[in-house]
Amino acid sequence: MRSPLQRFSLFRQLAGLSLVLLAAGCSTTAVNSNRGGEGEGDVDNSTASMPAATAFESPQLKALRILTAQQDRLYRVAAPLLVNNAPLCRNFARNLIGFSAKNQYSYSEDYVQAAQALGFGEQLQITGVLPDSGASRAGVMRGDLLTSVEGKAMPQGPKAEPDAAAILAPLVAKRTSVKLGLTRAGKSLVASVPLTQACGFGIELGNTDNVNAYADGRRVLVTRGMLNFTRSDTELAYVLAKELAHNALRYPLRMRMTATVGGIIDNLVRISPDTSTLNGSGGVKPMPKDMDVAADTVALYMLARAGYDVQGAHAFWQRLADQYPASVPNGYTAIHPSTAARMATIDRIVGNIQSKVAKKQPLFP
Repeated sequence: MRSPLQRFSLFRQLAGLSLVLLAAGCSTTAVNSNRGGEGEGDVDNSTASMPAATAFESPQLKALRILTAQQDRLYRVAAPLLVNNAPLCRNFARNLIGFSAKNQYSYSEDYVQAAQALGFGEQLQITGVLPDSGASRAGVMRGDLLTSVEGKAMPQGPKAEPDAAAILAPLVAKRTSVKLGLTRAGKSLVASVPLTQACGFGIELGNTDNVNAYADGRRVLVTRGMLNFTRSDTELAYVLAKELAHNALRYPLRMRMTATVGGIIDNLVRISPDTSTLNGSGGVKPMPKDMDVAADTVALYMLARAGYDVQGAHAFWQRLADQYPASVPNGYTAIHPSTAARMATIDRIVGNIQSKVAKKQPLFP
């Protein structure tokens, strides 16, 4: 019998245009129950509507709270990068509605009961709203139940997310706005939501502690280890922007690595990833120097356009290379070994960006 993750894998590929806040894939979330206390400090006010934690929570419920906090942080940091860089994503810019939604079946089978304890049921519930997006401007709020789109009832139950994605995708592709039916505190309301142009790449959280990030041409995955290595949201943005730049520049395709890296991402989002496949480099080719420094250039402009401070990029990447050098298997530097060339490029591009900002010039590479 197929797991929910397997059943929804096809729909994961279709979801980038539709339901999600960040093109992050309408798919079953994989939960690793061996998380300890990691990530608990990363909860922001987007999780405020959840029931308060108690001393008698099950391991699954505690794990789901931690996972949700980590995902909220990842999506929140990625949001301005995706929305403010549609021109730099070239052919990958897409219309997005500006929110994410889940129900109790959005989580793997062992965690449905935990999801229910967090307030999820059969209906899709808004779990995040992108600041300054069409959904935000239309008044969509976290906790709203999604009942209809353009008068058509939204699906419920185990396949609600992929079925909703199939309904929304053609609407999003052809319209400038969509009309949503919502239920809030038992009352029905309608919101007319203008669509948001954004980079149409999925954002994934990897269930492993190796300090790495991957891009397969349509998705970016940041491992739990990398998430915990970053000391601030800005540092996490550095990682996301670099992988988004690899996708925007079509490097996974040019290096013929889409299948290999795609397989790694598919593995790492599972409940219990097969870590034996990560021996050595996991089959990922080291990024050539010229391509890697070009990606750094695009990434820095993405960061600046999204409002992130680029001045700390050199220090962050140098610290990462010092703590996890190229000799560390499954580490970021092992597949991005050109540290010296990257640092020189980062210093030069940061200077260029600062000059353009001072002169009020457009921020394009």
